Amino acid sequence: MAAPVTKQAWRIEHESQIAPVFREAFRLAVSGRPGPVLIDIPMNLQRAQIGDAVEATTPSLPPSGLQQADAEQIRRALSSARKPMILAGGGIRSGNAIQLFREFVEAAGVPVVHSLMAVDVLPYSHPLNAGMIGSYGNRWANLSLSECDCLLVLGSRLDVRQTGANTKAFKGEREIFHIDCEPDELNNRVQDCTTTVSEIGPALEVLIEAFKATRTTSSHPGEWSAYIDGLRKKWPDTAELGGNTGGINPNVLMHEISRAIPEVASYVTDVGQHQMWAAQSLELRGNERFLTSGGMGSMGFALPAAIGAAIAVKEAPTVVIAGDGGFQCNIQELETVSNLQLPMKIVIINNECHGMVRQFQESYFEGRYQSTVWGYSAPDFARVADAYQIPARTISTPEEMASGVQWQAEQKGPSLLQVMIPQGANAYPKLAFGHGLESMEPFAKPIDMEGT
Repeated sequence: MAAPVTKQAWRIEHESQIAPVFREAFRLAVSGRPGPVLIDIPMNLQRAQIGDAVEATTPSLPPSGLQQADAEQIRRALSSARKPMILAGGGIRSGNAIQLFREFVEAAGVPVVHSLMAVDVLPYSHPLNAGMIGSYGNRWANLSLSECDCLLVLGSRLDVRQTGANTKAFKGEREIFHIDCEPDELNNRVQDCTTTVSEIGPALEVLIEAFKATRTTSSHPGEWSAYIDGLRKKWPDTAELGGNTGGINPNVLMHEISRAIPEVASYVTDVGQHQMWAAQSLELRGNERFLTSGGMGSMGFALPAAIGAAIAVKEAPTVVIAGDGGFQCNIQELETVSNLQLPMKIVIINNECHGMVRQFQESYFEGRYQSTVWGYSAPDFARVADAYQIPARTISTPEEMASGVQWQAEQKGPSLLQVMIPQGANAYPKLAFGHGLESMEPFAKPIDMEGT
């Protein structure tokens, strides 16, 4: 059962296997693309006496797979392009290379778009932060990426949720440089890229050296950045729902939350529409983390993950953003939050349905809302929190939003804010499946049913 979702799984059948398997498991877990391994040890062998202790080892990063000549090629291409761009993925955080990445961005002076898993690679206010791309990316970011003429991809796998289904249109005539530690992700879906297999940290060191040696940046930095800023003003995230929400606008709410709480250790989201609204609109500061379940997309992720984050960093609050559906998957962990009096601010975006699937049913199943609206129900989460002795409040109108968010910002221990939003509020923009990045719902319609 574990083999398909781990890098390797072992079943220990003799005590002599324990030490060598542990050594190999640790090496494999941290090498290449980091990932989980599993060791299954039966009870009788857990009680066995083994002779030699397992020696601690400190893995060392391999040298950069990016050579100086490669870095110089990338520098020349980005510097001469009219509309250069960097696409940052979750591999930057996994590779412990955030500070190196930020140093490289300053040296290169190139606008940066990011994937869902890289929301926190640059502060929200950084002048080169051009927003999130992908299926539910900021419209201005997707439009900018579709127009860029030279792209450097760092630690991102270019899957269908980032590129759309039309990979030929994504590649176009532009030059794409792709650096990743996983060879199978290079020239996988998007073909004809100039690729390098490398750990991200050592590769960034070589890139920084190349850019600092010549002290050159893009030939058109101001013009291109101004164009992106113009798109941001034309297509603000807070206007994507239009004027017909009839209630609290979730994107506006995310900005309010960010501004009301001066210092946050981590924002932890569950899976669903609220996850996308948070990724689109939270205003993260320099050291604030954005923790979410991306590839697997497991509902119920936020609350237990946030407990771990809050225990790790108690100096600043952890903010949980969850939907009513996902929150019910692990609602019992409110007892842990209450018992430990963790500094957690829990925000539940309650649309009284499974919103993302309901939106899918609206697009592809003529509004047959079986099991998302029809037959679905949720409790009053404020009353549930009260049962766990956690202070709680409910807001349901735009006029209550500022006071509700401020109330929660002032709470010292755990608290829960239930935010009622319109059931029909959709997560927009959304890639119109089958089109390129420039075509997004609700203005464009999908031409095929998305397969993921």
